[in-house]
Amino acid sequence: MSLATALAGFAQTFDIADVHVSPRSNWVKTFGHGWDGGMLAGNRYELRRATMLDLIRTAYKVDADKIFGGPSWLDYDKFEVAAKTKPGTRPETLRLMLQTLLTDRFHLVVKIETQPVPGYVLSKGKGELKLKAADAAGSSGCHEVKPGFDAGKMYSNVECRNVTMEALVATIRGPGGLPVADSTGLDGDWDLDLHIAAGNVAAGATSGGIIDAIERLGLKMEPGKVPQPVLSVESVDEQPSENPPGVAAALPPLPAPKFEVASIRPCEDNVSSLPLSAPGGRYTATCMGLASLIGRAWNLTGAVQPLGVPKWLGSAPNITIVAKAPADVAADFDTLNAMLRGLLADRYGMKVHYEDLPEDADTLVAVKPKLTKADPTGRTGCARQVQPRQGDALPVRVVCRDITMAQFAEQLEAYGFGIRYPVLDGTGIDGAWDFTIDFDSRANFGGRGSGTSGAVDGVAPDPSGSVSFEDAIQRQLGLKLEVHKRLGTVLVIDHLEEKPTEN
Repeated sequence: MSLATALAGFAQTFDIADVHVSPRSNWVKTFGHGWDGGMLAGNRYELRRATMLDLIRTAYKVDADKIFGGPSWLDYDKFEVAAKTKPGTRPETLRLMLQTLLTDRFHLVVKIETQPVPGYVLSKGKGELKLKAADAAGSSGCHEVKPGFDAGKMYSNVECRNVTMEALVATIRGPGGLPVADSTGLDGDWDLDLHIAAGNVAAGATSGGIIDAIERLGLKMEPGKVPQPVLSVESVDEQPSENPPGVAAALPPLPAPKFEVASIRPCEDNVSSLPLSAPGGRYTATCMGLASLIGRAWNLTGAVQPLGVPKWLGSAPNITIVAKAPADVAADFDTLNAMLRGLLADRYGMKVHYEDLPEDADTLVAVKPKLTKADPTGRTGCARQVQPRQGDALPVRVVCRDITMAQFAEQLEAYGFGIRYPVLDGTGIDGAWDFTIDFDSRANFGGRGSGTSGAVDGVAPDPSGSVSFEDAIQRQLGLKLEVHKRLGTVLVIDHLEEKPTEN
């Protein structure tokens, strides 16, 4: 669906909808804990932990990189949407309903405009053009034909007949799927053949194979700016308007989902794999420790351990779980973990509760800040980028843009192994900032304080270059984590059987 089509739809509304802000405690502590939902289950439609950018791109079916403008929080703050509508409502109608909901509850205003975006520019090369003037009587268009092999390498073959250069650039994509603009100056219709290295097809190339194929035609494709229709956010409220009366009664919380059937058996080959879901509702967790499964089910970070853990749990044999989720239940992260909690409660008689207890927790403080004032046109957020492996190190880069110290502090639990509870901001630094942190994700595997690379001031770093996340904050940002006692919410295990009930 084009942007113009998306904006041309007539108003459609949900029967009733609950819209509210996602509690930060539900998402800031786990990196990659993104949004889910967006599908109709019976008469209920839900989106969970969705940023405004997620909501807009879902409502208008447009890629995130084609959404411009808007406030800095557009891709940071998160929201919950639950709504009712007629079962079997078509996806395109659901999108129109979501558009209306965003307009009504957030006063969202968007428009289509043309802006230059990163892409590739097609132009004539310096060599001979290997294009053939088309037969005007022939058919027009590009299509894939039988793939071929050359020197052991597989090539996709695309035949284009009776096409203009404008039609060609509308068909192909540059590396990374970026759009292509025509700057060849070639008029008329042409016949040409593209031989693209394996994994690179004309409508969705993801590497340089398409560039090589273009060059063999005597053309060239280079990075540049490409005018494209984009969705521009003119205005949007940071807080949704109040829910209408009767929402709580009309949209009560869903009962905790349960697996339809589940098998728990001893591990056989001791080759473990994380829990995953597959089409058809199949859920498997292979040769995992019960303690790890408990941590996953209750979304505990790596350094957090529940209280009341029985002594036998550390030496308990690994188990394999094979289960089936109901067909009408979305197999997202939270739902699968909820079903795992139910399974452990049923089969191991597990009972838990939460308590607020004094715990060691971190406060972010300023030492010698090394920060750059944020670009005000940027969007708030931090992105984790895994870098090429260097020996035994596992380098990670965290790039933060237009972020306050309070926002940075609250998500440190997601990045730093050994940070047990949400970090408080004690820097006293106002404003928004841009910065980058590079560290070795293996440096803290042994626990808090292991793998450090030496003192920060006056002492040379470890020759291995291994820098823990905590050290990186101090060396690269001039900030520091200090441990203080304060109340923290702790999971307490009241009861846990050593063996599960029979399958």
